[in-house]
Amino acid sequence: MIDPYQALKWVHILSSTILFGTGMGTAFHMWMAHRRGDARTIATVAANVVLADWLFTLTSGIVQPVTGLAMVFMAGFSPWESWLVVSYALYLLALACWVPVVVLQMRARDLAVAAAARGEALPARYHRIMWQWFALGWPAFIALIVIFGLMIVKPTLW
Repeated sequence: MIDPYQALKWVHILSSTILFGTGMGTAFHMWMAHRRGDARTIATVAANVVLADWLFTLTSGIVQPVTGLAMVFMAGFSPWESWLVVSYALYLLALACWVPVVVLQMRARDLAVAAAARGEALPARYHRIMWQWFALGWPAFIALIVIFGLMIVKPTLW
């Protein structure tokens, strides 16, 4: 018989891997397409990145807090342990960055589609959007790395 806690832990770890891996993979592809500067390539890549965010990032992003909180209670931790409270805050920070990032990706995609259809260069607005996209990605990335560390070490922070 499968131990329910271990099964939940497996789902939690798998979904964290999907969340982080999808984030890294889509960011890499989006950035490389952007660096290439070809509107048609950017339009295609951005469409795929947005789709991956809806399919993988969103679903694993929902699974994470559900399985995490369930494990907290199953393991007998207080939900107010300092390492958990910091993890919640960092997760909310990552979410607060991710939502506008997806919106920016959709805007970048739409601008690239329009530029490609007209055979024009990417507009200045596209480049501003990509700068914002890049800037928002870093806090989310760092927050998730720190969360991984907190989940492993479980330090008493106060």
